[in-house]
Amino acid sequence: MPQEFHQEQTIAGPVSFTGVGLHSGAPVTMRLLPAAGGSGIVFRRTDLDNFEIPAIARNVAKVSYATSLMRQAVLISTTEHLLSALIGMGIDNVIVELDNLELPILDGSALPYIEGIRSVGIELQRRKREYLRILKAVEVCDGDKFIGVYPGDGYSIEYKIDFPPPIGAQSFTLDLATETYGSELAPARTFGYKEDEARLREMGLIRGASDQSVIVLSRDAVLNGPLRYEDEFVRHKVLDLIGDLALAGRRIQGRVVAERAGHAMHTALVSRLLRDRSAWELARIPLKKQDTATEEDRLTTV
Repeated sequence: MPQEFHQEQTIAGPVSFTGVGLHSGAPVTMRLLPAAGGSGIVFRRTDLDNFEIPAIARNVAKVSYATSLMRQAVLISTTEHLLSALIGMGIDNVIVELDNLELPILDGSALPYIEGIRSVGIELQRRKREYLRILKAVEVCDGDKFIGVYPGDGYSIEYKIDFPPPIGAQSFTLDLATETYGSELAPARTFGYKEDEARLREMGLIRGASDQSVIVLSRDAVLNGPLRYEDEFVRHKVLDLIGDLALAGRRIQGRVVAERAGHAMHTALVSRLLRDRSAWELARIPLKKQDTATEEDRLTTV
């Protein structure tokens, strides 16, 4: 996303995807449509009279193995990969139409979404983008799990994980201002251990998982390699985090640090941040070091 542009963006035309949901296994067709400035990211269930659910924190529902949204008992499941792709590509406004409850898992990464967006192009809009500028630290802790957001330039993320073998400890840092999301993060796929498969299926989960959509691990090796990156696992966690933080409703300007976190902690951070009105301000342009915002650049209402 070119940093000289501080206007909102949408896609330049419609783009469609078909597949199955990771957890439901249900077939789904999804279409991304351009949206007007200021409308944000809105999901629309075409199988339920075009019922709409904005991708914002107050609509967060289940967040154990995926991030789902719910409004008036209508569910949209496994939103994180698409939301991550939209943030990574600098898309502010889009309508997401789907004819079932869960987004398609595709290859388990955000790459198909990136390729679809690139195929139709990105349209610059007249409305200025509003950033959620972090003013002070906000943190969520749970034992040895941790996530926090801090003031900073750009939008940087540092993530550490420590899983059983063959993953082990990995760390990764990315600044979305460098415009490397498509090459460094989007291709990173979701993953799981073969020994957990039966238990998860008994819970009604991963019914749509396959060797084509999930990196499958034993306690000794990757069973369906090769990996796209040596550290693909932590890169996918960063991908998920960007998607979950999209539920703040605006692109963050600040620094995010996470260690052994997951969807529940990601969305808990969003909720805690938005509740603490002293922790952020809305700004029309991202500040660089030594810059000073004018009153015109600052916003005082959500």
